[in-house]
Amino acid sequence: MSGGIDSPVAAFMMAKRGMTIEAVHFHSYPYTSQRAQQKVEDLVRVLAGYMGTIRMHVINLLPIQEQIVTNCPEDETTLLVRRFMMRIAEQIAIKNKNMMLITGEDLGQVASQTAEALVVTDSVVKMPVMRPLIAMDKIDIMDKAKEIGTYDISIQPYEDCCTVFLPKHPVTKPKLDRIEESESKLDVDALVQAAVESEEIVVINPR
Repeated sequence: MSGGIDSPVAAFMMAKRGMTIEAVHFHSYPYTSQRAQQKVEDLVRVLAGYMGTIRMHVINLLPIQEQIVTNCPEDETTLLVRRFMMRIAEQIAIKNKNMMLITGEDLGQVASQTAEALVVTDSVVKMPVMRPLIAMDKIDIMDKAKEIGTYDISIQPYEDCCTVFLPKHPVTKPKLDRIEESESKLDVDALVQAAVESEEIVVINPR
């Protein structure tokens, strides 16, 4: 659950089909502010009005981002960060007996959401990944956000973790073997474990 337009809409659409939702929010404090997290809590509170109480798992991604920036090629930064986000989300899901991951990605909207990038991202998890927005146009997603009441919150200009250490020219057609080679320079398991162990849980009730 980021502070953007897409992920709240994705959560709403899955809940509409009967799914119970838990949220995972990544931040990069102090590069991202407490107000940025409050924005996400405000979004989840709107969703809680439809779904009931939602638990949000809050993870500081900054230690992982710093290791990636220090040890890996700049153009792979965004994709490597997303692979860590997926690993962490899967561990949280397993711990809480959730059956799948849900993301707000839609095909081709940004560099990390090309078909090649999504395949590379998904390769680090065994759990099914649901992407209810995958073939939707951005205008359609914005319209749905306005309909459910999240749009005006989503467009508030607060930073999120995905804008921290953003590469100038991100790789758009990644090769899995090259990405895995870059990750070999990192202690992946230890970084994931530390992130999961440091989680904070925020329980958000409907207004």
